[in-house]
Amino acid sequence: MSTSASTLAFVESPVQLLNVLEWAYARAAAPGRPLDGVPSQRARRAGRAARKEPGPRPPGALAPVRIVVLPPTDPMSRGQLRRMAALARDEGCEVRWQEARGSRLAPLKALAALAGDVRAARTVVVGDPFSRYVQLLLTLVRAEELVVVDDGTATMEFVAQTARGERLVRWHRVGGGGLPGRVRELAYAPVSAAARRRFVPDRASVDVEPQPGPGRTRRVEVFTSMPVAPHGGMTLRPNEFAWTRARFGPPRLTKGTDLVGTSLVETGVVDPDRYLDAVRSLTLEHGATRYFAHRRESPEKLRALSRATGLEIVRPDLPLELIARRGPVGRTILSFPSTVVHTLPYALTGTGVTVAVCDVDPAWLTGSASPRARSFLAGVTDTARDVHRLPAQAAPTAG
Repeated sequence: MSTSASTLAFVESPVQLLNVLEWAYARAAAPGRPLDGVPSQRARRAGRAARKEPGPRPPGALAPVRIVVLPPTDPMSRGQLRRMAALARDEGCEVRWQEARGSRLAPLKALAALAGDVRAARTVVVGDPFSRYVQLLLTLVRAEELVVVDDGTATMEFVAQTARGERLVRWHRVGGGGLPGRVRELAYAPVSAAARRRFVPDRASVDVEPQPGPGRTRRVEVFTSMPVAPHGGMTLRPNEFAWTRARFGPPRLTKGTDLVGTSLVETGVVDPDRYLDAVRSLTLEHGATRYFAHRRESPEKLRALSRATGLEIVRPDLPLELIARRGPVGRTILSFPSTVVHTLPYALTGTGVTVAVCDVDPAWLTGSASPRARSFLAGVTDTARDVHRLPAQAAPTAG
């Protein structure tokens, strides 16, 4: 097996692939053990003020990693993934594109194709611990180390659920599917439970360097920009977007304000009309001129937003952290509670860009939103570092 194949990463979205590159860059720079706790906000800010931009490193300065892309079916995600895969290859990474969706037999074919490499890998990196396909792959893992990189704010829920010993369920997911859905859940329960156990570190590995051995994950590391506290022997390596800052920018700043879109409507959390009213209000109040669409936002929704607000709709071909770092970008970036309120302050360190987050009024939530939605969104906003907070009344509800 090649050197890169001893570290195997599975990604299903463009931002997961970006964060694997960030992890490989951080691992190459500081291969030692990561932190066993999250720095305090004051310490993080002090460190940020003193921190210089990372110096240039030659191509291939990433730790060796073989990246397996398990693409979704939607065209926007696939397009961004192909561009991110090209960037990864430019950095010297080995990238494999493995279809695992699109037909009933595709998951089984992919599992058979990957089984040997999964069993042989000494370090496995995953981007979405909630993914059923990734959980299925984890049942084959014999690695000494399991690393979880950010898949957006889902990392916060992952750490919280594993700390409480709960089964892994996405925060916006609600029960459904009737009897067939419950039957599928029961049939899948053993796989989910086995994957959950993989995220529990071997206690002996907290203080002692483990020896190779099959059947259990020795170390668990979380590589994240999110404000999380590791638990039970889990370790933390902060993601400060050092590769992005070394590779791109600094950006040219425009005089305008940019607004970042969200998929809260598509996931059934926020009412579409309330969302449109909020975007219209923010556009008028802050003079926004561009709207960076989330890759899951529908064309119909984006056309309605453009007609109602006059905003220029931009569909990024790469994750927003890279787009913003390359520029041009507005001096102010507005966002609803989402991943970017945690990641952009890192990616845009020292550029003079202000990131502002607008609260989601509970009245905007749909009747079918999960009971967890309100507190989760509030938590995303409350824990954001170095952002300007806008009250929900800045984007009033409809009516």
